[in-house]
Amino acid sequence: MFVLPLLGQLADEYGRKPLLLLTVSTTIIPFTLLAVDQSKGSVYAYYVLRTISYIISQGSIFCISVAYAADVVDDSKRPAAFSWITGLFSASHVIGNVLARFLPEDYIFEVSIALLIFVPVYMILFLTETVRPTQKEDQCIPFLNKAFNVVRERYYSMKHAAHVVTSSSTLKRISLVSFFYELGMSGISSVLLYYLKSAFGFNKNQFSEILMVVGVGSIFSQILVLPLLNPLVGEKVILCAALLASIAYGLLYGLAWASWVPYLSASFGVIYILVKPSTYAVISNGSNSVDQGKAQGFIAGVQSIASLLSPLAMTPLTTWFLSSNAPFDCKGFSIVFASISMVISLCFAWTLKLDAPSNRILEDNTENIEAPLLSLCVIVETLEEKVKTLEVDILELNIQLDESWMMYAAMTDTVALLPDLRKDMKA
Repeated sequence: MFVLPLLGQLADEYGRKPLLLLTVSTTIIPFTLLAVDQSKGSVYAYYVLRTISYIISQGSIFCISVAYAADVVDDSKRPAAFSWITGLFSASHVIGNVLARFLPEDYIFEVSIALLIFVPVYMILFLTETVRPTQKEDQCIPFLNKAFNVVRERYYSMKHAAHVVTSSSTLKRISLVSFFYELGMSGISSVLLYYLKSAFGFNKNQFSEILMVVGVGSIFSQILVLPLLNPLVGEKVILCAALLASIAYGLLYGLAWASWVPYLSASFGVIYILVKPSTYAVISNGSNSVDQGKAQGFIAGVQSIASLLSPLAMTPLTTWFLSSNAPFDCKGFSIVFASISMVISLCFAWTLKLDAPSNRILEDNTENIEAPLLSLCVIVETLEEKVKTLEVDILELNIQLDESWMMYAAMTDTVALLPDLRKDMKA
C-alpha cells in the first residue's frame, strides 16, 4: 500500500519504461533460485525474495502499464485499450494453467523462467519511452543532505498525489468505489475455497473448473464486449452493471442452497470482471497526462489497504458460521456480509460524475506548468545553499585582497624610501 503510490510517482518523474523493467524483472530471481537449487535453505530464500518481488510487482505492473497506455492512446479509445490489457492478463492465467497441467514437471520451471526473461528483453528492444525524465543537476552536496532532499522530495510528491485525487470529485469518488469493491471482493476470494469445501465438499478440481469457466468467459467479455459497449453507454454504465453483477455473485455464493448454485454464481464473473478496466478508464480520464502514474498508483494503494483489512474480518466470521456455534443457519453469511460492501461501492458509482473533457484539458494545461515545481523546490534550495557557500568564499577572498593590498602599500612605501636610504648610505 506504500510501494504502489511511490512507484506511480517515480513512473511520472523518471519514465514508464525503467519502472516497468524493474517491476517485471524482480519476478525472475526467486524462481531461478528455486530452479537451480531446491534445498531447504533455497526454499526459505525463495519465500523471502518472492515476498519482496510480490511487494514491488503486485499491482504496480498494472498501474504503470495503464499509465503507459494512457500516454499513447486517445481518450475515447482508452477503455478498450485497458480492457485488452486486463483481457490478455486473464488469457495468460488460463494459458498458464493449461501449460502447468500438460507440461512435464521437469520442464515447468524452465519454461516459466524463459517466459519471465522474455518480457524484459522484449521491453528493452521494442518499448519506447513516453515520458521525458526529470533533469536534475549533479549536486555536489554531502550524502546526508542528499538523502534528506530525496526523502523531502518523495514527501512532496506523495502530498501532491493525494492532492490530485482529493481535489477531483471524480477521482475521490472512484477511490471510494475501488476501496469498497476491493474490500468485499478480496474478502470473498480469501475464504471462498474454504467455504465451498466445508459447505458442499468441493475439491480442488471442481474449484479449478469454476476458475477456468470464469477465466475463459472474462477473456471474451473484456476483449470483445467492453470495446463494443463502451462507445454506446460509457464507462459509468459498464462500471455500475459490473458492480451489480458482483453483488449477485456474492449473494448467490452466500445463499447457495445446492451444489450447482456456485457454478451459476461463477458465471457472473464474466460481467463483474469489467470493474477493473472501467475503473482504470475513469481514473485515466479524470487525471491529466503528467499525473497518470500518481493517480493510478494512489488508488491502487487504497485498494491494497482494503485487501489487507478484509481477510482480517472475513476469516474469523466464516469460521464462526461454518462451525456448530453459529448463531443461525447460514453458512455463507460472511460472503453475504461482504456483498454489502459492494452495494456501498455501487452507490458511490451511481453518483459518479465524470469530468467534462474540456475542463480536464484546461486542467492539463495548467498543471503541466505546475507539475515541475516539486523538483524545482529542491533545486532552488540547493542553489541557495551554493549561494551561501559562494558568499563565504567571496568574503574570504575580500579579506585576502585587503591583506594583499596592505602588503602592496607597504612595499610601495619601502620602494619610495630607497633613494633616501641610498643618500644616507653614501653620506
